[in-house]
Amino acid sequence: MDTGFTVEQLRAAARDAVRAPSMHNTQPWRFRLHDGGIELSVDPRRRLPATDPSGWGARLGCGAALFNLRLSLAVAGTPARVRIRPYPHDPDVVARLVPDLPRRPTPAELSLHAAVPRRFSNRAPFWPDPVPAEARWLLGEAARTEQCWLELVIGVSAVNAFAEIAHSAHRVLGRDPAYRSELAAWARTGPAPDGVPAAAGGPVAEPQDLLPTRGFGTRERAPGRDFEPEPLVAVLGSAGNTAADQVAAGQALQRVLLTATDAGLAASLLSQPIEVPGAREALRLSLGRFGTPQMVLRIGYGQPGWPTPRRDVNEVLDLPVGQA
Repeated sequence: MDTGFTVEQLRAAARDAVRAPSMHNTQPWRFRLHDGGIELSVDPRRRLPATDPSGWGARLGCGAALFNLRLSLAVAGTPARVRIRPYPHDPDVVARLVPDLPRRPTPAELSLHAAVPRRFSNRAPFWPDPVPAEARWLLGEAARTEQCWLELVIGVSAVNAFAEIAHSAHRVLGRDPAYRSELAAWARTGPAPDGVPAAAGGPVAEPQDLLPTRGFGTRERAPGRDFEPEPLVAVLGSAGNTAADQVAAGQALQRVLLTATDAGLAASLLSQPIEVPGAREALRLSLGRFGTPQMVLRIGYGQPGWPTPRRDVNEVLDLPVGQA
């Protein structure tokens, strides 16, 4: 009789889980075995008190890691049943996974799993090639599969209106010394297992840029290498804004990103309009949507970029004594 997941299964699934995106690449997760189940928790030591005081970003990142966990286990033929925030007395535990009935992975699961090591944020300018209608539909379907919604911002006037909201939020954040200090602390100019290296940070911002960028990059762009004039902007949202909704949005975000990667698309994340409450509400009203915007994505085609580093999987595992 199956008594639960093994250390080997946990370690294999965690290797995929740590490839998930997280704010400033803080990698705010830990994994452990407990009573035969895999438990995913927020690592309180990796919270961003200035950038993410509510813990929204950490829960979103852990939700993305949870999707990779589910996907990895399913592809291994050992799918899991998931309970979100299983312990009211311990809100840092994001999810508990226990074995479900064994089965073969689906073709969709295999395709998404193959995209895990190829997915990373591409902060460089994209090519002007439009994203075809079929790919746009697939991205929306990916969000719906995880009980979230994806609204595409279509048309010059709509994109310009979004850009105003995004720049306003960016300016608000930039006036906070603690925010600027935290951003600088996670920018990497040398080898490091976390944070955002300058090579992956995109080019230095210029006045003509339509959308704001974080100050991670140090490279001056070549002449004529401006960002695309009409980017495909997508807003990911959830029905509500509870902690469980944020975990669900993280899972939807990762499914959307892997779907984009599988389709040959590149993506980068813009969270500034989400981090500022007034900007988030302005964004929701501009979309005419119920629910809560949880992340903004810029999607398109581009040349290969630079993946951000990850810590060794053993650094994020809490294993039973004698099983390390």
